[in-house]
Amino acid sequence: MTDAVRPRRSILYMPGSNARAMEKARSLPADGLILDLEDAVAPEAKASAREQVISALKQGGFGQRELIVRVNAQGTEWWRDDLAALATARVEPDAILFPKIDSPEHLLVAIDALDSAGCVDSIPVWIMAETPRCILQIYAIASAHPRLAGIVLGTSDLAKDTRVRHTPDRLGFIAALNLCVYAARANGLVVIDGVHLDLEDDAGLAAACLQGRDLGFDGKSLIHPRQIEAANTAFAPDAAELASARQIIDAHEAASAAGQGVVVVNGRLVEALHVEEARRTLALAAAIAALGEDQ
Repeated sequence: MTDAVRPRRSILYMPGSNARAMEKARSLPADGLILDLEDAVAPEAKASAREQVISALKQGGFGQRELIVRVNAQGTEWWRDDLAALATARVEPDAILFPKIDSPEHLLVAIDALDSAGCVDSIPVWIMAETPRCILQIYAIASAHPRLAGIVLGTSDLAKDTRVRHTPDRLGFIAALNLCVYAARANGLVVIDGVHLDLEDDAGLAAACLQGRDLGFDGKSLIHPRQIEAANTAFAPDAAELASARQIIDAHEAASAAGQGVVVVNGRLVEALHVEEARRTLALAAAIAALGEDQ
């Protein structure tokens, strides 16, 4: 499995203070887990949450699930302790997620602090895109440092800061969602959609997942295990897409073998870019199948 086609359909937030939940996460069909030391942890539980997350990372047993640790924000009393603890323990999550990144300079300070703490320099960095300043500078941030590997939308914080309302069509967030996807794709980054807050709204969740995929996201961040199935379904190629991908590849290969430069499949012109995307679709399906076998 290459990183380019690693399944990231479902990225589930797990409170670092809840050891029982993290234990259960080892058997959940989520593609990735955000072990959270920030918003999901009360101030009085920060130290114990940090210890539990490090213990969980050391213990392992998460299979191929991607493990991302969200540390506390710069300027808080906990963030340097988070980095120091990760460095001292010599644990290597798949990424470290920095919240409240507002500018390229803010990102560089975070990475410098990571290095100064002694964390392994091969650990990729992800950021939360969750402030108006971040959204307005997202391309500059996304291209600011080669260690940056992913962007996670923080639509709840955006709603608070912008007064945008959570509506079924997410109209007020569309510009921010688009900008983050474009910045991610321009820089080869992972990009994960924001959470759906209503746990009783299954139809709304399914619609938001499909919208996120249509907008170009790799997957969706989740707040509860019951949301995993909807995200896994929406962000995976279905049978019709797989059949179409195979048809495109076969037709293009046949045309090439016959010395034909142009091929039409089901009335649509097929070019090299369509073949490339078809191959990625099949590779993603294979990676999802392999992940399912591991889980």
